[in-house]
Amino acid sequence: MSRINSIRRRRREGESIASIARAEGVSEPTVRKYLKVDDLSARPPVRKGRASMLDEWTPVIEQWLAEDRVTWRKQRHTATRVWERLRDEHGVKVSLSTVTRKVAQLKREFAFERESGFLDLVWHPGECQADFGEVDVRYRGSVTRMRHFVLDFPYSNIGLSQLMPAENAECTCQALSDIFEWLGGVPVRIVYDNAAGVGRKRFDGIRLTRLFQAFQTHYGFEYSFCNPYPGHEKGGVEARVGAVRRKLFVPVPSVWNIESFNERLPERCLALGDREHYRKGEGQAGLFEDDRKALMPLPSKRFDVVTWKRLKTDKYGQVTLQGRHRYSTGPEHAGREVIVGLRALGIEILDAKGAHIATHPRAYGDKPTSSDDPSRQLELLCAKPNAWANSRVREALPDPLREWLDVQDKDTLRESLRTLKAADHESGWEHAVAGMLEILESTGGADRPGVCLAACRRAGGIESIAYDDPVDLNEYDIAFAKEPS
Repeated sequence: MSRINSIRRRRREGESIASIARAEGVSEPTVRKYLKVDDLSARPPVRKGRASMLDEWTPVIEQWLAEDRVTWRKQRHTATRVWERLRDEHGVKVSLSTVTRKVAQLKREFAFERESGFLDLVWHPGECQADFGEVDVRYRGSVTRMRHFVLDFPYSNIGLSQLMPAENAECTCQALSDIFEWLGGVPVRIVYDNAAGVGRKRFDGIRLTRLFQAFQTHYGFEYSFCNPYPGHEKGGVEARVGAVRRKLFVPVPSVWNIESFNERLPERCLALGDREHYRKGEGQAGLFEDDRKALMPLPSKRFDVVTWKRLKTDKYGQVTLQGRHRYSTGPEHAGREVIVGLRALGIEILDAKGAHIATHPRAYGDKPTSSDDPSRQLELLCAKPNAWANSRVREALPDPLREWLDVQDKDTLRESLRTLKAADHESGWEHAVAGMLEILESTGGADRPGVCLAACRRAGGIESIAYDDPVDLNEYDIAFAKEPS
C-alpha cells in the first residue's frame, strides 16, 4: 500500500511514468496499473492471514495504558494485570513474560515521545487537525456516553463534527469520509493525536492501522502526528472539541438515528463560525471559503469503510466480537467459517464464498449483547407500539405477562414497554421480566415504573436503579420514529 501511495503521489506532483518506474523499481505497466485503480476499499479476504497474537491486541493494551495516564497512579495497570485482563476478558493465550516485555516497550516509547520536542506550525488553507471528545446523548431513550469527532480548520477556525459510538478505526474513517462528502473535497493535510483508530508514533516512524492506511491512500491527503497528550500542540482542535460539546450537546440531545443526526451536524457546526476570526480580523466564514478552495477533489468512488475478518460460528450459528457481542447468522450456518465486516455502525456477515448472510447494528460497551436478544427491539417498540403483535419482545415474554399486555390500550402498552426498557437497561432482560411478572401477579398491573423497578432490584440483587425518562425525540430525529398509520 505504501508503494501505491508513493506512485500516486509522484504522479500528482507531475512525474512521468518512466521516472516513477525507475524511482520505485517497478515496470511501467505496473505504474499504470496502480494509477488506474479507482477504489482502494478493503475486500473480503480470500485467504486467512496469520498475525502475531499479541500484535492483534496491542491497540487494546495501548488504550488501557492511555487511560492510566489520567488515573490515580496507585490504580494503574501493572503488566500482570494487563495479562490477566487479556486472558479473562478477551481469551488471549499468551505468556506473562511476553506481555511484560510489550508493556515495558510501550511505556518506554511514551516516555521518549513525551520528552521530544514539537513544532510551532503555521496553518495554511486546507490543513486540518483531528481529535475526539466525549459527550452524553439520550440515544433512543437511554443516556449513553458517545464520542464526537472534530475536524478543525485552524486557518479559518471552523470545526466540523460527527457523532460516533467509539474511537476505533472504523469510526474514525467513517467520520472523515462523511465530512469529506459534505465538503465536496479532501483536506491537503491532517494532523492527528496519538489515536488508536489512526496509528501511533514509534522509534522507527509511524505505525498506521491497516484500515486507515488504505483510507489515506485512497483519498491522497498527507498526515502527521503530534506528540501524544500534550494539549498545547493541538490547542486549536482541543478548544474546538470543547466548543462543539458546549454549543451543540448542551442540553443533552435526543438521538434516534445517528446517521440522520450526523447529516445535519456540519451545518450546525458551520453556523457557530459566523463571527470574526480571533487573530486575523476577518470573518471566519470567508476564511473557510479559502479552506474549501484549497481542498483536493474527491476520488471517483467513495471508500467503503470496513474491516473484514474470518471467524467461525458457534453451535448456535453466532459469531462473537470483542468477547461479549454476539451476532446471529442462522442455525444453518452453525459451526461454519464466515466473513465478518466491521463498520462504524453495523456488522455485515458473508459466507465463505462472499454471499451475503445478515446485517446487524454494531454493539459497543462492556455489557454483553446478542442480536437475537429481544431487548434490542425494545427501544424501537417504545416508539412504535403498533408493532407489538408481531414483535420478538412479545414472543419472549411469559404467557401471563404477554396476555395482560395484549389487552391493554396503546397508552398503557407504551408505558409498560418503557418501564420494561428502563428495567432492562439497568438490570438485564431476565430480571426486568421477572420484576414485571412479580408486580402483575401481586397487583394485577405492570405499568407502574417505580414499583416494577423496585421488583427488578430485588430480582437482580441491585441496590438502586435509576429510571430513564421516556423517549424524547427531538426535531432532528422525529421522522425516524413515526408510528405506522
